[in-house]
Amino acid sequence: MRIPLVPIFVWLVIVIVLLALVAVLAGQLGMLQGTPPTDLGVRDGRLKPPSMTENSVTSQAALYPDHPQRNYADIAPLAVKGDGPATLARIKAVVERMNGARVVKSEPDYLYAQYTTRFMKFVDDMEFWFDPANNVIQVRSASRVGRKDLGVNRKRIEAVRAALAVQ
Repeated sequence: MRIPLVPIFVWLVIVIVLLALVAVLAGQLGMLQGTPPTDLGVRDGRLKPPSMTENSVTSQAALYPDHPQRNYADIAPLAVKGDGPATLARIKAVVERMNGARVVKSEPDYLYAQYTTRFMKFVDDMEFWFDPANNVIQVRSASRVGRKDLGVNRKRIEAVRAALAVQ
């Protein structure tokens, strides 16, 4: 006995649509935000290490040579224009103009922001620190949930870099 393919295809489409709707609803209800990290900030001249999965970038990846995601996570620091606090003030202005961004902590040498995606309400954490020893702005951006970020954190850092270049 042959099973007709059309009804199976219709049911498959219905199931996929329902799963997508459930995922969007879960996001809208805040179920995909993840838990805010408690270990952000600068400790001994370092930001938090990269995530163990492909969902973060950091300009300090080289400080963790044995880290399994070091190559994926590696990104260049931001250049300082003028002095560190002035550069961080410019970065803060750039971040505040980005859709979904919210500055959580702003100090003369450190900036912490959260990014929330529009539909799924995923939250990513981004840090900027003026490293006086190297005269650069060290960066770290990481997704709270998921194993991959599809390059979103890297693109966000590069968008900040591009915005600073035209200021």
